[in-house]
Amino acid sequence: MIKELTEEEMRRALFGYAEVPTPVNAPSVQEANQAGVTVTPAKAATKNGGSKAFTPRLRVTLRVGNEFEGETYEIIHEADTLSTLLAEQEATKAARKKFTYVEVISVKSM
Repeated sequence: MIKELTEEEMRRALFGYAEVPTPVNAPSVQEANQAGVTVTPAKAATKNGGSKAFTPRLRVTLRVGNEFEGETYEIIHEADTLSTLLAEQEATKAARKKFTYVEVISVKSM
């Protein structure tokens, strides 16, 4: 009772008989131009520069210095992340380029 079905027979069995829509006879571009109607191509959608997506930011306050128990400075680093750990690591890495001693004071969301 095994019967080999063709692809067309399988489609009919699954989806039924589908009528193929006949193409509508729309006037072609050449016929429209001969009638005196100008056809302009549709403009591509332009980006709207007015709205920007919200980016989460954290403000990391650091105490930095080059001398042990010497003069220290407070610097503020702004990180574009929600993770406080990543923000601390990013700020510490940036501060270590200029300063030897780095201490994280606080991490606050903006």
